[in-house]
Amino acid sequence: MKQLGLFDWESRYERIDKGGDPLMKLNKVIDWEGFRPVLIKVREKERKSNAGARPYDVVLMFKSLIIQSLYNLSDDELEYQILDRLTFMRFLGLGPGERVPDAKTIWLFREQLKEAGLVEELFKGFEKHLQASGFVARKGQIVDASIVSVPKQRNTREENALIKEGGKPEDWNEPKRRQKDTDARWLKKNGKNYYGYKNHINVDVKHKLIRDYAVTDASVHDSQVFGNLLQDDNRSRDVYADSAYRSEESLEMLREHRYREHLQRKGYRGRKLTNWERQGNHTRSKIRSRIEHVFGVQAMMAGVLLLRTIGIARAWVKIGLRNLAYNMFRYQ
Repeated sequence: MKQLGLFDWESRYERIDKGGDPLMKLNKVIDWEGFRPVLIKVREKERKSNAGARPYDVVLMFKSLIIQSLYNLSDDELEYQILDRLTFMRFLGLGPGERVPDAKTIWLFREQLKEAGLVEELFKGFEKHLQASGFVARKGQIVDASIVSVPKQRNTREENALIKEGGKPEDWNEPKRRQKDTDARWLKKNGKNYYGYKNHINVDVKHKLIRDYAVTDASVHDSQVFGNLLQDDNRSRDVYADSAYRSEESLEMLREHRYREHLQRKGYRGRKLTNWERQGNHTRSKIRSRIEHVFGVQAMMAGVLLLRTIGIARAWVKIGLRNLAYNMFRYQ
């Protein structure tokens, strides 16, 4: 087999660029070094010894997690794809003969981000960059949530009842406990059952960028995090959301904070929507539906997100990284 030389690699990259490599576009517009002051905090713990392999650069590891979020890859799949794909190697600044982080190293770095609570700090840091670049939140805000599934747990009814009350079965040994997600919950929606978490997001109407997010188990009603997601720095006081957010408590909260509510209305048995209410829903939906584009782009990039992690703390990290990756993709 012929060994590729420098000009062979350049020729291949030129052909790739003709098709438009989205990762290279991302490299051109994102200041990755700007994340370093936050990322370096995972290395603040002093090493006991200088023996062993040198740790991978924190920015390289962070960019690896962004790739993982964009393409919804497992740790093992990410390791393989970095080894296999020229575009991934180039995005990370790796040559064909350089070390590639393995699945365990990727998992460990994500765990370090979790333990240090840095993902939300990274997200907010990029939000400040967006505002400084002229992408200020405008024309109102839209709040909605999407379900993020996790592998279903094969528990007995008794075990599920105990878990729902906050306990854990006594006969589970430590290895089994580590493999059981006791934070995720069931939700029935439109006649279909889901098991996992929810990604609650706030999107500005003008730019369709995620301005804030929250992660809960799937059973938490959307309205319970409504107030926490609202952003006072949006240039408009208009707030859009679907009928799940409409309640007397929510309307009172919006009035108290001087927001203009544009919440969808829902008919009930014995009380159908009037023509005026249906027309209002139709008018509001033209704007409210913009948030569906956000979930659609996330699904288009990576498909339906299935978390392969255990527990809500890790769900916060994975979902937060995906929201950050979306904003980067939208920004380019």
